[in-house]
Amino acid sequence: MQGAEPAAGVLYLVGTPIGNTGDLSPRARRVLSGVDRIACEDTRHSGLLLHKLELRNGSQPPRLVSFHEHNQTSRIPELLAALEAGEAIAVISDAGLPGISDPGEALVAAARAAGRSVICVPGPCAVTTALVSSGLPAGRFCFEGFLPPKANQRRARLQELAGEARTLVLFEAPHRLLQLLEDLLSELGDRPIAVTRELTKRHEQQVGPTVQAALEHFRTTPPQGEFTIVLGGAPESAAPARSEAELRAELQALVASGLSRSDAARQLAQDTGLARRELYALLHSAEDPS
Repeated sequence: MQGAEPAAGVLYLVGTPIGNTGDLSPRARRVLSGVDRIACEDTRHSGLLLHKLELRNGSQPPRLVSFHEHNQTSRIPELLAALEAGEAIAVISDAGLPGISDPGEALVAAARAAGRSVICVPGPCAVTTALVSSGLPAGRFCFEGFLPPKANQRRARLQELAGEARTLVLFEAPHRLLQLLEDLLSELGDRPIAVTRELTKRHEQQVGPTVQAALEHFRTTPPQGEFTIVLGGAPESAAPARSEAELRAELQALVASGLSRSDAARQLAQDTGLARRELYALLHSAEDPS
């Protein structure tokens, strides 16, 4: 029989709503109401959420402490000391399950290394919510979170993922969404996609069904809010339909039409499904046989 929760000296990872406040579980409500302190990314944001959910520890609101990427180095030893002293501590993110793309991951690792008990109180998660509602294969998937914000680094990461057959799940901020979609189209081709926002809310939105269609939509409708993106994996590779000589000839024709070598390789990659960097290398070897 499970003991009473929250228990002394235990670190709880508690899933909070990603939109619809009705998704907070009774167990999560009980734990958040009973812990000695709650570590959260933004005390103001979480304070408003807990007030809206009417969560209180006795007659007082739960004690909140900030815990984010800028103070985690100093905060983790403090939280470990509190656990050692017998406090029950909960960790929450701004929305969803903590420990995914936030400092909760480092705290859990430190708590485990210190021999502390860590318990997850499951709850909403944007990754799995977007995935299972996308219609794309969910049996095997790959979570990449936020890709690098700099264009060159982002495209390099996408080139690394070009052959990944599993469904990909990404996060993106609104001000970089168009750039990401453009890079997905140029580096990976026009794959199936679900660009989701406002998950679990009244105006939940899923835009697709292809990268090109999503790009056209957001070029006319400015992106707002944080996005979770589900992208189809690489199609099964087929036997090469064209020889290296034929591919070189097509690349050279594209360059002759006015495209740069990089753009020529990118366009042919979209048409053939072959890796852009391999085509670029092929073109380079044709121009510099030495």
